[in-house]
Parts: sequence; C-alpha cells; structure tokens
Amino acid sequence: MKQSIMAMNRLGALKGVMQRFAVVALVGAAFALMLLGKADTVAVERLRTTVADGVAPVLDVISRPAGSVADGVEYVRGLMHLYEENARLTAENARLLRWQMVARQLEAENDALKALLNYAPAPQASYITGRVVADTGGAFAHSLLMLAGRSDGLRKGQAVMTGEGLVGRVAEVGARASRVLLLTDINSRVPVMVGEGRQRAILAGENTDRPRLIYLPANAGVAPGDLVTTSGVAGAFPTGLPVGVVASVEDGVVRVAPYVQRDRLEMVRALDYGLDGILTGAALD
Repeated sequence: MKQSIMAMNRLGALKGVMQRFAVVALVGAAFALMLLGKADTVAVERLRTTVADGVAPVLDVISRPAGSVADGVEYVRGLMHLYEENARLTAENARLLRWQMVARQLEAENDALKALLNYAPAPQASYITGRVVADTGGAFAHSLLMLAGRSDGLRKGQAVMTGEGLVGRVAEVGARASRVLLLTDINSRVPVMVGEGRQRAILAGENTDRPRLIYLPANAGVAPGDLVTTSGVAGAFPTGLPVGVVASVEDGVVRVAPYVQRDRLEMVRALDYGLDGILTGAALD
C-alpha cells in the first residue's frame, strides 16, 4: 500500500516537472522562431507555406457552407436580373413587332399607290384632345366620358384615338362632355382591313376585351399577329388608322387584341376628317 502511494507521488512530481519543461520548451521554441525569422526569412517563408498548405484543405471544408450560401444569393440575384432583362426585352420585342407590322402595312399601301396614276391624298384631320373623366362601362356597355363637347367643336361620329391606336367613336355630344363608344362595346361596328392581303371585314364588339371579325372571307388566310387597320368603308373612319392585331383564330372565329387598353386611358383625341358617313345612316351606327 505504501509503495503504491509512493509511486503515485513520484508520478505526480514527474508530471509537474514535464509541464514546467513543456512551458519552458514552448517559450524557447517561440523565441527561437523569432530569432530564425529575423535571421533566415526564406526558411520562415517555407515553413509558413508548408503550414498554409496543410491548413488549406481544412479551411476549404469549413468554408464550403458559407460559399454555398453566397453562391445561392448570387444565383437569386442573377435570376432577378434575368427576369428584369426578360421583361425589358419582351416589351422591346412587342414594340419592334408593332413597328414591323406598321412598316408592312405602309409597304403594302405604297405598292398600291404606285399602281395609281391619279392618287388623291387623304384629307388632313383637325383634332380635339380631352381628358377621360369617367368610365361608364360595365357588363352591358363599354364607353367612357371625355371632357370635351360641342363648345369645343366636337361632333358625333368622330374617331377617337390615342398615340397607340383607335379607341372608338364619339357617340353622344354634350355642351362640355361627350360619350365615347369603345371598340369593344357590343354596339360598335368598325370596317377594317386585315393582314398584308388587306382583307376587308367588320370589327364587332362583344363587351369583351377581344372583339371579333365578322364578314371575313373564308379563304382570307388570317393568322395571329396580322395587323388590323380601318378600311374607310362607309365613310365612318379614314383608311389606315391602327386598330390592333389578330389575337387568335379558332374554329373560324377571329378575335382581335386592340392596341388601346381600356383601363389605361387618361387622355384621348377626337379626330375630324370631315367624314359624315356615320351620320347619314351607315350600317355602323
């Protein structure tokens, strides 16, 4: 028993000596490294490089989660940028397609004019601009109130437009305000031409956002994207006013997407071409 106790005491004393020796050894090693760093920078640089090579894989494993998070954030930012870029390019493509259709229509008109020897130019229009003060549309009517009337020179039947295209026609005229019948109203009938073949038809409103073409020849060859403009038949509207594009052709039913969106109308312009076809009992009224 006494021998075991003595052995444990010697072991504890030896452990204490080793700890003190380790502290002294570490201090000495640190001091030696400082002297070596001052005396031999090349050796210290090699040692630092060796340590860095050994620690780098460990740091790589530790940093992977943070790197994955950073990559995920960058990926989300890239998706947002792509979404914005796609929206911008889509809008730009729509504008370019519209200009392309306008150019095709002008090209077809130019070819038709070249075939004429005595072409009479269309009359210049006067116009009256007014603010849209109310939308009186609903389930059974698509119309709006324009803040301009008889006192401003407005007349019933005049074409109403925005910078994008035809809105409709003046249906009722008051002293200071007028009601405009929209293209989409069920009572609206507008003679139009469709596509490069300039097929004639009637754009009929149905109280929906997509009016349909009626009286279109069966072999017209109309396709989505074809330009729709006024034809000037019956003297209600002049020729060539932009109306919209063919939106769909299904089971013989051709629907048109107007350029003008009803819920975005703020300012409209009534054009006076000196036409009175709509006032003389034409089929459009």
